[in-house]
Amino acid sequence: MTPRTPDTATASDTATDTASDTATDTATATDTAAKTLDHAIARAQGLDTLLRDLTDRAVQQVPGADACSVTVRRADRLMTLAGSTGLPSGLDLRQYENGSGPCVDAAESGDAQYSADLAAEDRWPPYTEYALATGVRCVLALPLAVEGETGAALNLYGLEPDSLAHGLDAARAFAERAADAVNEALRVERERASAADVRTALLSRSVIDQAVGMLMARERIDAHRAMERLRRVSQDRNVKLRDLCAQVVARASGGASHGRK
Repeated sequence: MTPRTPDTATASDTATDTASDTATDTATATDTAAKTLDHAIARAQGLDTLLRDLTDRAVQQVPGADACSVTVRRADRLMTLAGSTGLPSGLDLRQYENGSGPCVDAAESGDAQYSADLAAEDRWPPYTEYALATGVRCVLALPLAVEGETGAALNLYGLEPDSLAHGLDAARAFAERAADAVNEALRVERERASAADVRTALLSRSVIDQAVGMLMARERIDAHRAMERLRRVSQDRNVKLRDLCAQVVARASGGASHGRK
């Protein structure tokens, strides 16, 4: 019996499916590696370094992008937290001053804003005039889902009309990953801030306890009376209790050292 030879179409389909699966696996692995890198930067170097790295990588990875920035609302006003190398300094600021522009609209509305050619744009006249003067012709602003922030956006700029058209999908994927990385960096900063607060509280408690103990020994009073006396002096001198106690401990330590010489 002669073995059946697979027909050409079936073999071709199998090869195509295999290539497609390989490409998908490669893309997934690349995305996972990028996320891992983002999180490593966030944990090791903090938000500022992460954002600068992200904006530079956006220019490298999004077709048609010549500059990138990140807009975030802080203290009831929008500001640029990071910009890629070569970003005109006033490109975002002009939008914030006017309260109008693609970055502002994306951050405040949560909707993507795309202008294929600013020379034909009529939504943001003051900003458009300035952007064209810097050489920018195409703008894409994508909202970032950043925890604890009421408005944030990833802004991409191109120097040719419709230059970002072929990079829209790549830009959206990059914005999602950027938001995830920024959230990780913010979480790390909150953890560090909390740890610092705990350390400060423990140090304060320690120095206060030392001062109370010294006063008890010197004045032959109990802990309650020693604490009340320290609080009264703190109020009279308008000095924080922790600082007053630190002075008491320092003077006592200095006196003890002097006495040992």
